[in-house]
Amino acid sequence: MLLKNVLSIKNGKPLAFLLMLLFLPVFVFASEGGSEAPSIGGIRVEFILFGLTLIGVALFHKQTFWVAICGLTAIVLYKLLFISGYPFAEHFFGENPMVDQILHKDLRQGEWGILVNLLGLLLGFAILAKIFEESGVPDILPRFLPDGWKGPFVLLVFIFILSSFLDNIAAAMIGGTIALVVFKNKVHVGYIAAIVAASNAGGAGSVVGDTTTTMMWIDGVSAFNVLHAYVAAGVALIILAWFAAHQQDHHQQIVKDAKTDVKIDWVRLGIVVLILAGAILSNIYYDMPALGVWIAILIGAIFTKIPWHEVGVSIKGTIFLLCLVTSASFMPVETLPDASWMTAFILGFVSAVFDNIPLTKLCLDQGHYDWGMLAYAVGFGGSMIWFGSSAGVAITNKFQEAKNVTLWLRKGWHVTLAYIVGFFTLYITMGWEPASNKQHQEPAIECKAPDCPVRAKAEFERTLHPDEVK
Repeated sequence: MLLKNVLSIKNGKPLAFLLMLLFLPVFVFASEGGSEAPSIGGIRVEFILFGLTLIGVALFHKQTFWVAICGLTAIVLYKLLFISGYPFAEHFFGENPMVDQILHKDLRQGEWGILVNLLGLLLGFAILAKIFEESGVPDILPRFLPDGWKGPFVLLVFIFILSSFLDNIAAAMIGGTIALVVFKNKVHVGYIAAIVAASNAGGAGSVVGDTTTTMMWIDGVSAFNVLHAYVAAGVALIILAWFAAHQQDHHQQIVKDAKTDVKIDWVRLGIVVLILAGAILSNIYYDMPALGVWIAILIGAIFTKIPWHEVGVSIKGTIFLLCLVTSASFMPVETLPDASWMTAFILGFVSAVFDNIPLTKLCLDQGHYDWGMLAYAVGFGGSMIWFGSSAGVAITNKFQEAKNVTLWLRKGWHVTLAYIVGFFTLYITMGWEPASNKQHQEPAIECKAPDCPVRAKAEFERTLHPDEVK
């Protein structure tokens, strides 16, 4: 209740809380990074520009598209004019493998793959959501959803389950499409936040349910070392679904009866299944789910009319997210605090405003994390603000009223509560269990003594390339 009261300030926006939240990445990561790096008050200029961009998105929610473009432009111009010789080509397209071998560096793949994948997924799943809507399935779902608050509760559970084996963007878009039908286009903002949170929670413990968990899997983290994220995610789901279901029931009750004249369009439904299967298979085999999505869409165009206009509807929101992700990739985040449960907990809040893909990459490079706890933190944490995850950006293309940070925080306060309770439930029941990944084959050894030789050796080896460790 305290959190809800804090966010329900009358006659004004909770600016103090908002500014503190949006500048959290600055306080956690910002450093001068050497005397040659321009800074103001010990904070790198890039972080200040990024923080101002996030604040602009929060305050000017009707102009988020232009705020994101201006922010990215300012950061790029700063890098171009004040950072001598900044490697833009390597940043986007990767480094030369021969140079990496000589310098004993890890091969940087560049940002192009992430950006192309996000572009393809956001636009592709917008088409998928429309095809699913036109298939007639959402119109018959009231037959299977219970009346009262239990209906929206069960729908959130369904989204959670769906996201465990689908991309969280697809799960959120399908859930949002169903919500529009069963609640007669009157969906509470708190329930929209819950849809995003349920989709992110469902993918937290599955290596095929979220981009970050897939990254861990590719980097050598066992699928079983991510699975226990469902302890936290399950608790979080129950909390947010309880509050959000009651919010929605008071705002607009679920329709009592399904339409009697609905006929299922099996061709469109088959294309939906084909798109989802394409996303899963191309994610597993090529680490590029967008490829399978668009191959399936083009195949589907042979059998039925594809709603291409959905691309135009979603393009601004997609460019907005790509601008934020690109801006985040330019931040000089080269190190993280030591791996611990506290670091993982803070990263959950950071991921609400800072793209979780580079955060996950940094954690994999650092090693010695409890990967299930980290997957829950960076995955579910992005749900606390609408632009904190790709699922949130995708669904707000359908629900424009949710593109308001203050409203999202006020109405979706239960998402933050659920994150905190879920995290500490996992920590209390299972503790902090760091595990190995490809670059760090040995799990961290608990040693609390400040002069512990094992701890000192581990800290030293973290600074070396794997080939240099004896």
